[in-house]
Amino acid sequence: MTIRKTLLVAFLSVGLLSAILLASLAFVKAREAVQAEIERNLAIQATGVAADIDKMMFERLQNAATWSQLDIMQDMQVRDVDKRLSHFLAGLQAGYQDVYLDLSCVDPQGRVVSSSDAARVGQQVASQPVWLGASLSNARIELESPVAGEAGALLMRVPLVSTFASGTLGQLRLKLDWSEMNDMLDQATRGGGGRTLAILDREGRLIAASRSLRERGLLLGTALAGWRTGTGQAVSLRAGAPVAASEVIVGAARSHGYANFAGFGWTTLIIQPVDQALAPVHRMALIFLGLLSLIALLTVSMATWVSREIARPITALTGFARGYMRNKVLQVPPVAQGGEVGELTEAFVQMVRDIDQSQQNLVRASKLAVVGEMSSVIAHEVRTPLGILRSSAQMLQRESALSDEGRELVGFIESETERLNRLVSAMLDTARPRAPSYVAVDMHDLIRKSIAMLGAQAGKKQVSVTASLLAAQPVVECDAEQMTQVLLNLLMNGLQILAQGGHIEIATHDDARTLFIDIADDGPGIAPAERARVFEAFFFKREGGIGLGLAIVQQIVSAHGGEIEALESRLGGALFRIRLPRTPTGAV
Repeated sequence: MTIRKTLLVAFLSVGLLSAILLASLAFVKAREAVQAEIERNLAIQATGVAADIDKMMFERLQNAATWSQLDIMQDMQVRDVDKRLSHFLAGLQAGYQDVYLDLSCVDPQGRVVSSSDAARVGQQVASQPVWLGASLSNARIELESPVAGEAGALLMRVPLVSTFASGTLGQLRLKLDWSEMNDMLDQATRGGGGRTLAILDREGRLIAASRSLRERGLLLGTALAGWRTGTGQAVSLRAGAPVAASEVIVGAARSHGYANFAGFGWTTLIIQPVDQALAPVHRMALIFLGLLSLIALLTVSMATWVSREIARPITALTGFARGYMRNKVLQVPPVAQGGEVGELTEAFVQMVRDIDQSQQNLVRASKLAVVGEMSSVIAHEVRTPLGILRSSAQMLQRESALSDEGRELVGFIESETERLNRLVSAMLDTARPRAPSYVAVDMHDLIRKSIAMLGAQAGKKQVSVTASLLAAQPVVECDAEQMTQVLLNLLMNGLQILAQGGHIEIATHDDARTLFIDIADDGPGIAPAERARVFEAFFFKREGGIGLGLAIVQQIVSAHGGEIEALESRLGGALFRIRLPRTPTGAV
């Protein structure tokens, strides 16, 4: 195999195989994590729904027990001749709105004596076998099986005991709107990604379900009875039929009752189709495949190019060596190599030996060399012609015969040479900063002096500059000239940014080791993403700026062992906060 093919296979193996392995591992782990989270969520939701159902049934049972023992129920002895009991039942039904379809009292022969629906009085009712029973507040409540249908009903009955004689007066019958239970399950499945809920009684009958199960005609059937097995483990994976076409994850929770109500032993099932549950993972898999395809294309392209470029000089050297071995004549080396085979080999070996040692030094040296050479050229080659141009422009302006257009052009020359001179000075200051000369300086006096120096410029723009100098010990050891430059640069920066009528505030405070200087304004401020870059050389946003002022400020503050950062001021604009140690720390 040729060198080029070997390199190509190696690059593809390293690039593609690692990418495929990492993507496959990420997909498997993500699928496991998502499925585990879904299962945990299903178990929690099933437990919550079961608890809500127990609470709701407790409230209905407690109502039945309490109402059956009210004194007004004794009106059954006189067959509710004054209709007082019927009015009471009608009021209860109205107060509970849609909870009860009907509230009735029947005599021992099954005839309706009083009812919330006056039309039912006198009708004969037939009692169905007892489905479930519970005892609350010294009353025995019996339930008849719910009626199938979208608006089904659940009948509760409780004996009415006479307080004046032995025996019972009849029954209080409460017809619950069982669709309330189905509505609660529908509400619990909204936004659930295809989830369905089912309530099974002790015999495994589906007594309540969310809409999709009801529409499949599964109510009051036992198709899901087998799904209760294994519910002790809370979550199980099952075949989807008859609920879904694919596998489903089933979260189950058994009724544990509420308060002194032991519950009916119902089982709550929350069913989540696997394909819908893992849809985000499948979308992620498609994204991974797309990324792998892109990586494969880029890897093949780069591997082909790199292998060709690496193999080309080796192939040339091989041909050169073969020609020499064959003819025993030293031939002209390949043009691309620029030397004989021995010299190229020696230079390559020496480069490998020295590259690691010299790489870091070379980077630093090249940067310093560029800055030094540029500064030297600017200092010796640019300032002199700039001075000549400015002087010449000033002389030309004195010529009386100069036209207005000529004077305007001469003004352009003078202003632009002045701007170039400022740029030269800033670059020189950045390239060769002077070491600070430390003396004890009262920064409050220095701040007042700096404000006074810029008073005319501030007054011209109607910018107010105020000072709130609260530092208890404003004296620090620093270079007064350099710190004045810092203050002037920051103040001038604010004056150039602010519109007419702006405001700049300088404040100080301190602790035992540090003096803090805050310079704030109410201008447009600095975007959070740009606050770290404003101190970079040649970074600027203001038209006409050169981006060296804040770089020089940071350089001076750092030379004093301090720090400066850009923040948002309470005035709404920019805030520059300087931290100066009272004694130099030797920082650079």
